[in-house]
Amino acid sequence: MTTTAPRDEQLWSRCDGCASLLYRKRLRRNLDVCPECGSHARLDAPERVAQLVDPDSFTPLPDRAVRVDPIDFVDVVPYPHRLGAARTGTGLDEAVLCGTARLGGHPVALAVMDFRFLGGSLGCAVGELITRTAERALADGTPLVLVTASGGARMQEGALSLMQMATVSQALAGLREAGLLTVSVVTDPTYGGVAASFATNTDVVLAESGARLGFAGPRVIRQVTGATLPDGFQTAEYLLRHGQVDLVVPRHALRGRLAALLAAAEAGRRPPAARPASRPAVAAPAVAGPAGDPWETVRTARHPGRPTTLDYLETAFDGFVELHGDRLGADCPAIVGGVARLDGRPVMVIGHQKGHTTAELVARNFGMASPAGHRKALRLMRLAARLRLPVVTLVDTPGADPGVAAEQQGQAAAIAENILALSVLPTPVVAVVTGEGGSGGALALAVADRVLMLEHAVYSVISPEGCAAILWPDSSAAPQAARALRLTGADLCRLGVVDELVPEPSPAAHGDPAGAAEHLRRAVAANLAPLLTVPPATLVRRRRQRFRRFGAARSAGPPATTVPGGTASAGGRPEVA
Repeated sequence: MTTTAPRDEQLWSRCDGCASLLYRKRLRRNLDVCPECGSHARLDAPERVAQLVDPDSFTPLPDRAVRVDPIDFVDVVPYPHRLGAARTGTGLDEAVLCGTARLGGHPVALAVMDFRFLGGSLGCAVGELITRTAERALADGTPLVLVTASGGARMQEGALSLMQMATVSQALAGLREAGLLTVSVVTDPTYGGVAASFATNTDVVLAESGARLGFAGPRVIRQVTGATLPDGFQTAEYLLRHGQVDLVVPRHALRGRLAALLAAAEAGRRPPAARPASRPAVAAPAVAGPAGDPWETVRTARHPGRPTTLDYLETAFDGFVELHGDRLGADCPAIVGGVARLDGRPVMVIGHQKGHTTAELVARNFGMASPAGHRKALRLMRLAARLRLPVVTLVDTPGADPGVAAEQQGQAAAIAENILALSVLPTPVVAVVTGEGGSGGALALAVADRVLMLEHAVYSVISPEGCAAILWPDSSAAPQAARALRLTGADLCRLGVVDELVPEPSPAAHGDPAGAAEHLRRAVAANLAPLLTVPPATLVRRRRQRFRRFGAARSAGPPATTVPGGTASAGGRPEVA
């Protein structure tokens, strides 16, 4: 916002976004967000702290910024003169304000950068202060929240300022090793060395609406490359679409989002018995599964009205905070995931997302995950393990994305990495096949301690149509293939692939989505509860034993005849998953 008088004297401000003239008191009540266009004005560090933390809870760290001039830098004026002017103009010792506080009642260590102080640049003193804040978080066993606003490393301190990127990152690595949550709140602007270190290597990256983030600034990019930059380039919303940030949050919602994440992290560190349970976990009754034709079960599993992962997150779970992106360039809409509560217990939920309408199905690629989707899921699994949160996966996909782009981006390796990660994940994992469980795309979320399956779901190495096209004269034999594949819940329980069937309301989940959600909630809670007290090493050992028993040496049937490229069926032709 543009103003012409000292803050205490001014009555009006002009919005830099829409040029509206705004009454200052109204603007302050709106947290310095323009009520006309939503433009977020920059906040100084004390204002930001006041908006985020609980009243009267902030205690500055006792450490004072050390005055440094390591290379005797002089441009138009000596560097110490610039430092002195910045201190006088801002009232701060350096470009960051650090301390401890409570946020939503949860203890936290906090470092908030201030762009007014030499552009929020990262110098030796700033790096030292943020590092000491991280060390305080480690000593206290509390999460660390960083609020970034910076033009990058401080030129006046030469290569020593560059080293601060590594110094602070190492401090964050110590918190990661200790399983303590780290969150960065990216505000406008965040560039250069700050963007390329602690602003983006935290567990969760939130971006305030309208914030800009990047390594090189747009002017530099245009000068060096001559490229025409796309609309919204490097804005928070652009970065969300490209998988670089977890959430874009308007200022009024930042405190609530942070409080939800801190609550999940705090609960994950409590012993299981101390966790609240708002509703009793009642085991779902065992069912024999549908007695009808397996092909009809396939059609029911694909019904467009069948509840999706997001539907279950609205009904069977509470307080879902969705986390986005693989941090490598994309946010696959076919995979959704984030922190939620199940009967009051924080869990990480990850699932395939289809949709109900044609437009939704197309937008979500029919629930077929790209490599970016599998990598997003992998990132969230690993975050859950660090925060000691159980993982619940909801499987509903015809298979992984089979497109050319997916192959170019390493689809097979992405699926393989998920399977490997789940095999060693030191936290409970419960998987539920809610609709279609298709091939490796399903298994990438289903290597679990307990695998459940809704009554009218299916789970198979290949779709009936694909199987028919390979082993029968044409795909019209899909109903026959469905029967041969033994893909229903009842079949898979007999094979030991699935541990329990979850009943559905009559005639199926799409007829009573709320009832289906309640059955799913009870079944997941009942299966998760006994896993919470199992030591991590035992969990991993039992999970490996569970899948080891599917080997041919332990099966009741005759060994398969193998041929190059696949496993031969009775017809002698290789099956393709």
